[in-house]
Amino acid sequence: MSKRVLDVKGLNGGYGSVQILYDIDIHVDEGEFVTIIGPNGCGKSTFIKTIFGIATHYSGTVEHNGEDVSGWRTDQLVNRGIAYVPQVDNVFPSLTVHENLQMGGNALPTKLLNERIERALDMFPDLRNRTHDLAASLSGGERQMLAISRALISDPTFLLLDEPTAALSPLYQQQIIERIDSLRAEGITVLIVEQNARLSLARSDRGYIIASGKVVHTGDAKHILTDPEIGEYFLGSH
Repeated sequence: MSKRVLDVKGLNGGYGSVQILYDIDIHVDEGEFVTIIGPNGCGKSTFIKTIFGIATHYSGTVEHNGEDVSGWRTDQLVNRGIAYVPQVDNVFPSLTVHENLQMGGNALPTKLLNERIERALDMFPDLRNRTHDLAASLSGGERQMLAISRALISDPTFLLLDEPTAALSPLYQQQIIERIDSLRAEGITVLIVEQNARLSLARSDRGYIIASGKVVHTGDAKHILTDPEIGEYFLGSH
């Protein structure tokens, strides 16, 4: 039986007193690539933020590797091997690429930090020749690569990503999803919220559809991609 990395049951959450999520049940097993899709404003990003201690957790349980981490602070979750890449404001534009990577592990010993920076650059070689450039000079795709690379400096085993291909060119969208999928070979389990549903589901093991703050469908990613009713309402029919 696969090890359950994330097990969310009956999660209610939102921002302050504004409830967005209603009785969410979602799980992710070790080594999986799981995608959450749904219409804009349905609560997808709020779910990720609630898991990572950014949005408000009202009730329900969030278990990571069998331990209840409901309402834990973000730094406590990072120490457990969980990393989060937000959709926007995910790099420091006034710092160089190398300085951004250093910020991902500024509490690490220098030798270990440098080793992890090298490993991140191996995973995203497009950044290797840009290490001395300001992050502000990067393209949207390169910024996203940098944001993911910085998250990897903490050596996570579970990666949460919020809309990593938003506003990117089709070429960069494909590259980013391929790189994220390849992280599984490094022992990283992936949970992704993605607007480009077809692109992400094509790489996924399973998918969840959230609408109006509730899970309305879950299943094998290939089934979601090929179900005509789901396609019409959530993927855009072709």
